[in-house]
Amino acid sequence: MLVENLVRCVVEILAGARELDQVSRWVTEDVYRTLHKRVVLAARARSAHGMRVRRPVFTIGGIRSSSPADGVIESVVVVHGRARSRAVAVRLETYDSRWRAAAVHVL
Repeated sequence: MLVENLVRCVVEILAGARELDQVSRWVTEDVYRTLHKRVVLAARARSAHGMRVRRPVFTIGGIRSSSPADGVIESVVVVHGRARSRAVAVRLETYDSRWRAAAVHVL
C-alpha cells in the first residue's frame, strides 16, 4: 500500500537513513520543502549531540483511511518505535492520474 510505504520512507528520511530525493516523485513540492526543512533540523540536532545516523527500528501499527472526496485519501498511520509511538497523517491526492502526498505530518 502506498501510504504504508510512504510513511516508512518518511520516518527513515527524518532519521537520516534515507535520502529525501527517493520520495520526490510521490510528494508535492510543498511537502518536499517541508520535509527538507525537517531533515536539515534533524541533521543539525544529531550533529550537535554527536549522534550517528542509524536506521530506525519500528513497526507499523494501525492504519486508518478515509476518502472525503473523489481523488482524495486521508490516512493516519501509527508507527511504533523502541522509545515511543507516533502518528503520521497523510493526505493523498491525484495529480496527472497518479497519487501524490499533498500533506504529511509526523505527530
